[in-house]
Amino acid sequence: MARIRSKNTKPEHIVRSLLHRMGYRFRLHRNDLPGCPDIVMPKYKTVVFVHGCFWHQHKGCRDGVVPKTKRRYWGPKLTRNVLRDKEHVRALRELGWRVVSIWECEAEKKLKTVNNILGGCSLEKRISMI
Repeated sequence: MARIRSKNTKPEHIVRSLLHRMGYRFRLHRNDLPGCPDIVMPKYKTVVFVHGCFWHQHKGCRDGVVPKTKRRYWGPKLTRNVLRDKEHVRALRELGWRVVSIWECEAEKKLKTVNNILGGCSLEKRISMI
């Protein structure tokens, strides 16, 4: 468990790399915002969370299931993560931020598609489409 990171994960690097190549500038892990978003784009008033499928219980994903062993431990722990995520999203929206969540399993595939689709758009149009 000690080797599991909460910041600077591979899916996060993929998202950051693509956003940078698309011309966006951003800040990382601003702890003055609810939930300490992974990526913050103040110019567009947008935050991006890159969620791990297991830790944030991605529905329909093979990695987003509660383990069969120690269910009494894992069930409540993972449920608290999901509830905490909802609270952070609500708080950010109340502060006027747009919230984008990207799942670990979709990061590489989805962002390559977004890059292809949005290739010819201006930055303002791109961020409104995401």
